[in-house]
Amino acid sequence: MNIKISYLTEHNLNDLPEWKSFPCSCKYCRYWQSPHEFNADDKNERKKSTDNRRQWFDGVKREFGECGIIIYVDEKPIGFAQYAPPKFFSTVVHYPIIPSLDAVYISCLFIFEKKYRNQGFGTVLLNAILEDLEKRDIKTVETIARKNNPENPSGPVEFYLANKFIIYKDDKEFPLVRLEL
Repeated sequence: MNIKISYLTEHNLNDLPEWKSFPCSCKYCRYWQSPHEFNADDKNERKKSTDNRRQWFDGVKREFGECGIIIYVDEKPIGFAQYAPPKFFSTVVHYPIIPSLDAVYISCLFIFEKKYRNQGFGTVLLNAILEDLEKRDIKTVETIARKNNPENPSGPVEFYLANKFIIYKDDKEFPLVRLEL
């Protein structure tokens, strides 16, 4: 099994999957940047969303640096993570608990197919993020995880607790978890 981690680029953005049966499509999703209803059957809307997503990544990379990672197994993309300071994610203000301004926020950390989950690939993605942030001397990372549901795009709270995060601000469904690096 050949595992490869790559930063998200203009060239591999198209490697993100496109789903119709899933609540979102990683390829077109801009939920954290600018939530709106999305019609995956509309080619114009897909192109507009892809263009907006590229612009977002380019802008964040210019101001913050790398902000997305894809994990491949045997050349097949199996997971994705997206992270940046909270100011780049306008949707976080709609949650009951808002991330800290001093932290980098993980908006997505998701293994696409269930057959690849619970095999350590999420931890590989998380560790790649943490290594990147430590190199940049960033001290804190947070995410809004979800209790009792592994289908959350940022991942279940149990995953983060198993990876040394703490519940920083609790909520009955979406606690804010935090790790001091």
